[in-house]
Amino acid sequence: MKKIFLYIGVATLLSSCHIYQSYKRPDVNVDELFGSDIEAAIDSTSLGDIAWQDFFKDAKLQTLIERGLEANADLKSARSTVTQARAGLMTSRLAYLPSLALSPQGQVTSVDHGKAVQTYSLPVVSSWQLDVFGNLLNANRSAKSQWQAAKDYQQAVQSQVIAGIANTYFTLIMLNKQVEVTQEAVSLWEKTVKSTKALMDAGMANRAAVAQTESAYQQAKMTLETLKLNLNETENAMSLLLHEKPCHYDVGEMSAQTFDESLVVSYPAQILSNRPDVRAAERNLQMYYYNVNVARSQFYPSINLSGSAGWSNNLGSAVVNPGKLVASAIASLTQPLFSNGKLVANLRVAKAQYEDAVTSFEQSILQAGADVNNALASCQAAKKNTESVAKQVDASKIAYDVTQKTMQYGNTTYLEVITAQQSYLSAQLSQVSQWYKQANGMISLWTALGGGSAVQK
Repeated sequence: MKKIFLYIGVATLLSSCHIYQSYKRPDVNVDELFGSDIEAAIDSTSLGDIAWQDFFKDAKLQTLIERGLEANADLKSARSTVTQARAGLMTSRLAYLPSLALSPQGQVTSVDHGKAVQTYSLPVVSSWQLDVFGNLLNANRSAKSQWQAAKDYQQAVQSQVIAGIANTYFTLIMLNKQVEVTQEAVSLWEKTVKSTKALMDAGMANRAAVAQTESAYQQAKMTLETLKLNLNETENAMSLLLHEKPCHYDVGEMSAQTFDESLVVSYPAQILSNRPDVRAAERNLQMYYYNVNVARSQFYPSINLSGSAGWSNNLGSAVVNPGKLVASAIASLTQPLFSNGKLVANLRVAKAQYEDAVTSFEQSILQAGADVNNALASCQAAKKNTESVAKQVDASKIAYDVTQKTMQYGNTTYLEVITAQQSYLSAQLSQVSQWYKQANGMISLWTALGGGSAVQK
């Protein structure tokens, strides 16, 4: 009875020690996490809370995303990591239970050519470690944190895969549109070359004018081939994301792509809970915290209960077949005294890993703030530039139309026509690129604010 009270007293004493304390998040300064210029835009509604099915409304894109989530190689690897971590957690939980093993033995003995004596035993052996000093408890907490980190990492990979497919999809839309615009420009340049030759034949233009227009025509054809090459390479990139063989992908029109224009961000505290990479970093921090506790618990005694029960005929001459039921129980306590410095070294390694995890966690928070700042600034800049480039396209088209008409009457030079036509083509291509930048900025902002991980299963 005294021993029972002694163990209770020891356990109560150790419960106040560090090895039994649960993880607490270290103090991290999140003031002006997004930058002082963006804090004023903070709202309680987060773009990152929107599920990808609601954020990307294009049916063709949704189909590609579903295929990617099913087959993407990186996501498959992340799922495998979750499975391994779940198995590790199960192992740590089962460590609380006693182990059972059947250990049958048989022996035949003959002394000086005498009659052989057969002996046997059929014991069931059991062993159980009492977790008085928190070794199994902290190992279980560490395994649980590792499993949760693996799930968060899977969500982070899923968000990145979705963003990657969406960005590639919008790149295909952009390139298809630029190919269309450039093909129209090539046709226009071909007509311009013919018109300039006709003017030269009529004495209204010289050979230099024909050469200049021909040069611009060939340059437009080269631009078209480069765009087609980029389109092919982007389709191959999409194939890799979807884990498919190279093929052509049917995409929607630019005008059909819509996004929620209310660019809102979340509170810094929500960033910590929404971003799966930040959550994964903190789960890793928890794991290393409990690993430190495991290393500390190694300095304390380990208490084991073991026993066996079974049939045996090897208890002396008085026992004959079929034998007797035999049972035994043993309690043991092992206190480490000297381990060649291994326990001290293990504790130092665990502490160093924990400090490194603290730094990684803090860095992930700072990275989250920088990502939001960059994405929001990109969205705002792209929105303003889109308005400017639309006006540029309108102005350059007017200039091109006017110079084309006036050249027929000899009131302008071929250089003005070439310049106007090149400016018009450049403005059209820039308008398409600006559309892509705005779409890319929205995707980056959605990803930076959590990528819908709060609603992903």
